[in-house]
Amino acid sequence: MAPLPLTDFLVVGAGAAGLMTARQLVRAGKRVTILEARDRCGGRIYPLPAEEFGYRAEGGAEFVHGAAPATRALMREARLSLSPHGGTRWSTRTGALLPDESSFPHAGRFYQALTGAKADLPIAEFLEMHFAGPRYGELRRTTTRMVEGYDAADPRRASTFAIRDEWTARGEGQQGRIAEGYGALVEHIVSECRRHGAAIHLGAAVTAIDETRGRIAARCRDSAIFEADAAILTVPLPLLSEIALPSAARERLAATADIGFGNVVKILLRFATKWWADHGGRDLADLSFLLSDATVPTWWTQHPAGYPVLTGWFAGPKADRVSSLTEAELIDMGLASLAEIFDLPVDRIRRDLVASRAINWGNDPFARGAYSYATPRTREAQSVLRKSNGDAIFFSGEALYASPDIGTVEAALACGQEPAQTILIGSPATRPRA
Repeated sequence: MAPLPLTDFLVVGAGAAGLMTARQLVRAGKRVTILEARDRCGGRIYPLPAEEFGYRAEGGAEFVHGAAPATRALMREARLSLSPHGGTRWSTRTGALLPDESSFPHAGRFYQALTGAKADLPIAEFLEMHFAGPRYGELRRTTTRMVEGYDAADPRRASTFAIRDEWTARGEGQQGRIAEGYGALVEHIVSECRRHGAAIHLGAAVTAIDETRGRIAARCRDSAIFEADAAILTVPLPLLSEIALPSAARERLAATADIGFGNVVKILLRFATKWWADHGGRDLADLSFLLSDATVPTWWTQHPAGYPVLTGWFAGPKADRVSSLTEAELIDMGLASLAEIFDLPVDRIRRDLVASRAINWGNDPFARGAYSYATPRTREAQSVLRKSNGDAIFFSGEALYASPDIGTVEAALACGQEPAQTILIGSPATRPRA
């Protein structure tokens, strides 16, 4: 028989990618059911209660990076505003608390070699090939810290070409936070989905996808079953392997081994005062970012907003090594790091503490990590995952983003649009029915 258009869809996962996919389809008149394992929408966008930190603090994604056209278009649509970056960056990596210099030793030589690279290698191999020996020790350490800290990546796996594309693309678009919080963006998309008739089921953890009688069936942990013409899976990479799939889709899923997925521990500390603002005679009232060699190396404030909150960031392979620590132990680790950075007794800092959170995304059962990064084989893997092979099972999410900002909310939103566009165009999203 002639192929029939797909009209009825299951979207697995109500993070940014899943919601965007659902919105695109439901606005085109398709029937959409969203299945979300959590008791909330948003996924790794995780707004915390305003009363806890004095504002809608972000337990997950926080910043808008780069040009971010999909994000900014949604912000305009939802009438949300951007709070731009500002303030000063400080560092203790030279042994003293000093204004941070964005450049690093041999930066010109590094970028020259990066630009001229002909073969994609893991960045650790690239550094050993071009910058071996003690002369370049600080360059290797700086680059490794950036790859681990910013990209949450393992330098032994992270793509040199992806790092080059990402680092040379910085500066495009005003950087900052959504003033109303990422949660407001999620609420807008959820509202749009519901307004056009999408059904959202929370607490629906999908364990298997079957193809039966020309239909797709999603089986949930609570024994609920949902049927449709097709399914779009938008869950984080580590969770895909936990969903039983038909053989054709399972074969494509093997490609995920070639996409990196890193972890982050995010520590939020609210104090009674901004005690760091006047430290040792230094004016840190406009402190934005603080870089160090402490256990939790990176911290930031909410500047230009005046909330007395410090956020710690511990990412990459090192974050995997603290999986056994409790939330209280992670908070203690953060306080000890601040005590080291500011050369203060930890009890002095703890006395000023009002509220605290430590979120280890690697221990989150519905994330198992923070976000994706590219390896030298990721582009090929993404191409494999994008092909439907006529089995009416599609994959989406930030891990499939082919541009430099893989791992961001922008990546999730943009990739959420792709399977919907493929389906709505026609032939790749149709299949014969018996």
